[in-house]
Amino acid sequence: MKRLLFLLGVAAALALPAMALAKGPSEASITGPGLAKAIKISGQEVDGSPIMSLADAAGFFPAAFGQTPDPMSSAPPKSTLGPKYSLDYVVPGGNLSSFSIHQDLYPYAESGGWTHTPAGQSIFGLEGGTHGGWFHGARLKGILVARGLPKDPPSATSRSSDSAGFFSTGKIGAFVLVLFGIGAAAVLTRRHLRSTAAT
Repeated sequence: MKRLLFLLGVAAALALPAMALAKGPSEASITGPGLAKAIKISGQEVDGSPIMSLADAAGFFPAAFGQTPDPMSSAPPKSTLGPKYSLDYVVPGGNLSSFSIHQDLYPYAESGGWTHTPAGQSIFGLEGGTHGGWFHGARLKGILVARGLPKDPPSATSRSSDSAGFFSTGKIGAFVLVLFGIGAAAVLTRRHLRSTAAT
């Protein structure tokens, strides 16, 4: 019995360093369509902090380290994903080192936000690297909109703004003048050709 307790104690002691290292990210950067500059989120690695709320909503922990039961999917969702963004984390390591972990981010997906984490990214010396997979994050869009992400997909926003700009700034008037000028030039050219033929 004592030998069993000793072995369990040794196993727990060996596991503690790995558990201590398996911390969350300290920074995140989101880039993609419709963003004039990257959305930056940082803070303490504690429950409820902005960076940890994002990491939880994006499935960072099961994607990086695995989890039981596993919420990750190996197959992409069948619904339309919408525009893709990049979500890049900085994860502090030991001895002032850090790890860079990347996720593909789809905040406008029809079935709610999704992330995809490529497997095999290096983190804390884990064999095989990140677990990887697809994660459904229903809270993702709300968190990012509060940080500056457009409420609507940028493709629709840009089309409507471009049309508004065209009609409201007088560009349509310039366009009509150009068409009128082309038409007038064509008429004058035909007249010139007719007069030349007649002579």
